[in-house]
Amino acid sequence: MLGGGTLSTAAPSGKRVAILAPLSGPNAERGNALVKAAQLALSGPGSPALDVQDTGGTASGAAAAAATAINAGAGLIIGPLTASETSGAAGPAQKAGVAVLAFTSDPAQARPGVWVLGLTPAQQVRRLVGAASSQGKNRFAAVLPENEFGQAMAAALTQAAQAANAGSPDIRFHGSGMASISSTVRDISAYGSRRGPVDAEMRAARSQGVEGRKRATELSRASIAPPPFDVLLLADTGEQLNAVASMLSYYDVDSGNVRIMGPALWASPTARGGAPLGGAWFAAPDPSSRENFDAAFTAAAGTPAPGLADFAYDAANIARVLAAEGGFSAAALCRPEGFAGVDGVLALQPDGTVTRGLALFEIRRGGPVMIEPAPVTAAPGT
Repeated sequence: MLGGGTLSTAAPSGKRVAILAPLSGPNAERGNALVKAAQLALSGPGSPALDVQDTGGTASGAAAAAATAINAGAGLIIGPLTASETSGAAGPAQKAGVAVLAFTSDPAQARPGVWVLGLTPAQQVRRLVGAASSQGKNRFAAVLPENEFGQAMAAALTQAAQAANAGSPDIRFHGSGMASISSTVRDISAYGSRRGPVDAEMRAARSQGVEGRKRATELSRASIAPPPFDVLLLADTGEQLNAVASMLSYYDVDSGNVRIMGPALWASPTARGGAPLGGAWFAAPDPSSRENFDAAFTAAAGTPAPGLADFAYDAANIARVLAAEGGFSAAALCRPEGFAGVDGVLALQPDGTVTRGLALFEIRRGGPVMIEPAPVTAAPGT
């Protein structure tokens, strides 16, 4: 093993696997479920031993738990749960050259030797941009909330659009009030320049008697030019998503001309909040792919699997596979074919990011419908 924040190309000498989870504190219930999921993955014969360490839900607790696990011979750490815990555990783990498969979705935690297993904005947006590009749509824009999630979605869109040779997207951020949302949508849609000439023609027509007024009425019903983009990424949910959607309609951003895209959160009716999103896309795991895991977890634990338990299962399953094949080297962890996960194929990249095979969904009157299945291989761009 090498220090200085890098993994050895050879497998670490320890074959034990440690899970860091908040077994005390406000996230204790979630932490215990993560441990149960990992134990389920390692329940077969020949699986490596699992060393369970409590982080207490804090960065300092995670750092101490990681150090304890490494001193006990851990060759791989799975967990911890949150971004702050991951940051705490990363220090001693990287110093010892022990890989971390964390459950957070915070892309800022990804780095060589520390992989972010959570569903990230980059994974979702990459899938969406690829699907839009395949339909000939390559003028990307975004109206996003001015918060951490909005910033992450913006970074993901910029990266994915450039990778697709689509140029730099037009990205605007809005505040929480309706005035800010209205102004942002009006500006990005170039509504003034699209509507202005029509309004001027209507004013001129009204001054030309009866026929002119008829003409003005016709113009008022006519469609105006489409906005200067054909794909628009949103990231709001709930009531604020309703506000954004209402402004899109008001400023003539028509779903017939513009493909609306959004986060995997839109799989939930609560997140969609009743917003008129017919035809909008989001990328997410295929729910049917985790049915076997849900059934196995419920049978073993007596309760349904909570969110993120699938990530703990996947991390432990990766440990099981690699332990049987020789150990936890960087090359083994980043094998090109990736790993079969609860939510589909996933592949660890050398920079700490993870690519996932996500399905494509379209929102229709009865709810989301899968229109493209998840890829079955860990091909670049999935």
